[in-house]
Amino acid sequence: MQQLPEQIRSFVAIELPSEVKAGLASLRRELERHEHTFIKWVDPDAIHLTLKFLGNIPSKQVTKITKAIEEAAQGISPFHLEISQLGAFPNLKQPRVLWVGIGGELDKLLSLQRRVDSALSPLGFAKEERAFAPHLTIARLRETTSPIERKNFSELVMSTSPEIKYYLDVKDVSFMRSQLTPGGAIYTRLSIVELAFGQNQ
Repeated sequence: MQQLPEQIRSFVAIELPSEVKAGLASLRRELERHEHTFIKWVDPDAIHLTLKFLGNIPSKQVTKITKAIEEAAQGISPFHLEISQLGAFPNLKQPRVLWVGIGGELDKLLSLQRRVDSALSPLGFAKEERAFAPHLTIARLRETTSPIERKNFSELVMSTSPEIKYYLDVKDVSFMRSQLTPGGAIYTRLSIVELAFGQNQ
């Protein structure tokens, strides 16, 4: 493993399999046909389901954080998620962020997120105040987007429906590093924890 700098930007997430990323890439191509220049797309290969963002941490905490995630994963068996409908924050009438919704065994997903949140609290990471809203961000609208452009884009989103659902079998949780570069964020897995077994690989 390469030497890490003293401080690293990190988060806990569920990584997506290649077939789901391919599906999101296909959806992006469908929406991109309209060539809206005010949209900043997220690279499908960089999309993941974030459970908790940690921000900048001392690299010496990586082992302790991994152990906390292992603790959180104990007792949660692998589960199934479905990725389907489109939505936007704060709403579809005035979209700023475009996302794909998540369904399936949400009770297990929410339980896992709460357990991760609780397990990391003793290490100095504040518990989330906002309710966890699972989603995959696929695009952001630039700040300079005009009201009419937002309206046109919202109409496009509401008229677009993913052709099929994409399925995700969640078997593990990843502790990730995020490196911000001019070309976009680069993500590196620091460790992976299996559900139910809590084994670090």
